[in-house]
Amino acid sequence: MLTPEELERYARHIVLREVGGPGQAALRRARVLTVGAGGLGAPALLYLAAAGVGTLGVIDDDTVALSNLQRQVIHGTPDVGAPKVDSAEAAIRRLNPNVATVKHGERLTGANALAIVSQYDIVADGSDNFATRYLVSDACYFARRPLVTGAVGTFDGSLTTLRAHERGPDGKPHPTYRCLFPEPPPPGTVPACSEAGILGALPGILGSMMALETIREIVGFGEGLVGRLLMVDARAMRFETLRYEWDPANPLSGEHPVIGDLSIHG
Repeated sequence: MLTPEELERYARHIVLREVGGPGQAALRRARVLTVGAGGLGAPALLYLAAAGVGTLGVIDDDTVALSNLQRQVIHGTPDVGAPKVDSAEAAIRRLNPNVATVKHGERLTGANALAIVSQYDIVADGSDNFATRYLVSDACYFARRPLVTGAVGTFDGSLTTLRAHERGPDGKPHPTYRCLFPEPPPPGTVPACSEAGILGALPGILGSMMALETIREIVGFGEGLVGRLLMVDARAMRFETLRYEWDPANPLSGEHPVIGDLSIHG
């Protein structure tokens, strides 16, 4: 049962036929893990908190740097030098004290990923490197958790949802991250943000869309992004969608899987 204060706070959600009281209650019950409190995680966390997600987990082992503030809007100038999980928790509390924050001030590894991911209902991955993206997606597969994963470049971004542990209406398994990207790009081919730069508002757009897709997965309305990769071109302000399917040769859930646990991630 929502309190009178919650009914007022979430009134614009509750009047939506697609959300209503039951949808808002589902958001309050939900536990969402956000991987990274950076460019993508920052807006995602703010909008998930504003939406009334009951518990937000944040995993990040970094501290706030002045150069982060051009795009990582959950942090402020007084937070420079502070752990990002602490700064994020404080911002979430100011925005919505009804939301519980669980801080994981550590790096996600093959040793801890399954235990951490298993504590949550859904994961939103805003990490900035392929190694972590493969780790998170593999962990979600083994933990049987849906995953919303986003990525950004200098002027482009992408977003998709993975339910690789489930099957579609046709009985075929849903695709994995490894179906979409069988191998990471060769080292050195994708420059880091510090080298290539990034337009600050772009991760704000993709992070907000991560929150939107996560909310849709929790409440259960519309057509999700399972099997669809949404691509954003900020130069042309163009949005396109690419469909992709389960690859029987993928090493995780294919016909002859060779990945049986997270030990390959060290």
